Amino acid sequence: MAMALRLVNKLKSNFLFGLYKYYIIDSVLIIKREGFKTLIKKRGTKFIYIIIGYYAVRDSIIYLLVPYLIAQGIF
Repeated sequence: MAMALRLVNKLKSNFLFGLYKYYIIDSVLIIKREGFKTLIKKRGTKFIYIIIGYYAVRDSIIYLLVPYLIAQGIF
């Protein structure tokens, strides 16, 4: 239990976690309240680029890097 509490405290102080709380959760609330078009107006196209970049990195790791490491016997 103490270890989980330390992890939560570390996440709270983490910059990326704060960014996540603001950017992602706030964006979801904007979509629920005002719709997707308003989200694009408020956040701009940078929001779309962030989503595309996230999935490009994630899919590269899942579908390219992991199978490569398995084939090499590293993973």
